[in-house]
Amino acid sequence: MALIQQSSPHAHKARPTSRVMLWVILAVLPGLLAQTLFFGWGNLINVIWCVALAMSTEAAILKMRNKPIGFFLRDNTAAVTGLLLGLSLPQLAPWWVSGVAVITAIVVAKQLYGGLGSNPFNPAMVGYALVLVSFPVAMTTNWAQPATLWAGAPGLSETLSTIFSASQTAIDGWTMATPLDEYKHKIATHTAAEVLQHPTFGDQVARGWEWVNLAFLLGGLILIGLKIITWHVPVAFLAGVGIMSLAFGSNADQYAPLQLHLLAGGTMLGAFFIATDPVSAATSHQGKLIYGACIGILIYLIRTWGNYPDAVAFSVLLMNFAVPFIDHYTPPRTYGHHKSRRGLPSKNGAKS
Repeated sequence: MALIQQSSPHAHKARPTSRVMLWVILAVLPGLLAQTLFFGWGNLINVIWCVALAMSTEAAILKMRNKPIGFFLRDNTAAVTGLLLGLSLPQLAPWWVSGVAVITAIVVAKQLYGGLGSNPFNPAMVGYALVLVSFPVAMTTNWAQPATLWAGAPGLSETLSTIFSASQTAIDGWTMATPLDEYKHKIATHTAAEVLQHPTFGDQVARGWEWVNLAFLLGGLILIGLKIITWHVPVAFLAGVGIMSLAFGSNADQYAPLQLHLLAGGTMLGAFFIATDPVSAATSHQGKLIYGACIGILIYLIRTWGNYPDAVAFSVLLMNFAVPFIDHYTPPRTYGHHKSRRGLPSKNGAKS
């Protein structure tokens, strides 16, 4: 039998984009389940609405561009964009806010740049940032108060009625400031012990939020174990937040403590599912470490001294700007070479 000889390096079987995105969808399910159990039906309704609208919008744009609709929809990237927005937006945000976010993400941030693989910015975060600066009231007053699905959370029909009504804000009794927002605005005039008496913090780190973040952490570890993503961006991201918090936030009577930064906002969702976007993130392992660390540092700076209590979206988008620069100076090593080439080659062939 004739043997086929192939030169090295030997590439493993290619992993289709659709399968990678399917694993991402499966990995966020623990986080979505925790959000539903501890904050009611809002995120689940948002996810269904955002995914359906994202795929419909992508199909309409592909039709206008004379592109094969089924071929591109089957890569599941539009569904992931809608999914991430549904998980990130306030639980009781009105339908038109999430609609604007989804359409902006698909049309402006993805398709106008040429579609999958050509977008320099994370589409979901572009949509999120747009509605955050355009509709600040709707984006800050519709976070559901922590209440379990079996005791205290609004029912499915009540949540549907709230989200799909024309009102910009939900009923006061169903909403509450997020832990990071509450801490940020109260710590200037209260001690940490007084601030933590607020019901949003509960008996542990942040009522309900800690379980949501741990569930997203579990999903992220599954993705790393399956080699869907590498550890570099999430570890550097969390290290950036942690080092800044330990360096500047050791006094809980002045700044939010480390456990709140890690478990009371969108940190784990951002570290494992948003910053790791393979299109808009840095390419090499060294570049991913720089990219992730800078996102973590920016998150701490904006949360502590800026106007936004969470800051994941803006930090990711700011670092998306820097990715070409990072990639330029941190290219991966070419197979067969001892060192990677950095910078542009000079006229005589030497590295610049």
